[in-house]
Amino acid sequence: MKIQHIFFDLDNTLWDHRKNAYLTIKDLFEKQKITLHYTIDFEAFHSVYHEINESLWEKIRDGLIGKEYLRKHRFYDTFKHFGVDDEELSQYFEEHFLDKILNHNELVEGAEYILEYLRSKHYTLHVISNGFQEVTERKCILSGIDKYFKTITSADSIGVRKPNPKIFEYSLALAEASKEESILIGDDWIADVVGSQNYGIDVIFFDVYKENKQEEGLKAITHLLQIKEYL
Repeated sequence: MKIQHIFFDLDNTLWDHRKNAYLTIKDLFEKQKITLHYTIDFEAFHSVYHEINESLWEKIRDGLIGKEYLRKHRFYDTFKHFGVDDEELSQYFEEHFLDKILNHNELVEGAEYILEYLRSKHYTLHVISNGFQEVTERKCILSGIDKYFKTITSADSIGVRKPNPKIFEYSLALAEASKEESILIGDDWIADVVGSQNYGIDVIFFDVYKENKQEEGLKAITHLLQIKEYL
């Protein structure tokens, strides 16, 4: 059956979360004069934050922790790494991070072009995100890409995250799409590639960070415009 429905992951597939998060944290870091008060280099701080945040998101994906644990610990654990044990400061960063990140809405290179191209080819487009419901739709709206999507599913919509098959089942039902006519495009090997394969839909791995993970027969791209080679 011909592909008719294309499901996109959002963060780091279309919406450049890494860049937007970097810019947001840098703004907060400078506003609070962290280097002056604690002699912490921003690039070092961001590097530690990134590792801690990625690890916590993997634990959320695997069902080991909830989002409240992540929100309490990602900045607190980062500051603590640098010898600053200050819950009030870390909570300030957390609360303002979630709010201020939406001031930065950089898209992954080629995102709007490829969405326009796919729409012109009469594909029906959707989002399946592991992000928080309260920010997923706002990211789409504020970056101007919401107009391309028929449905937007966040993990909070159903209470599970990719690679859990229930989120795929929920999103396809919402889209009124069958497995045979659907494909997912995403950057996370476990959540997107393994999740799609286990659920039984086709997948394009967006190897945005050039991890060079290989699997026989797997569709893979390193730039969004390469989607045109498959669709």
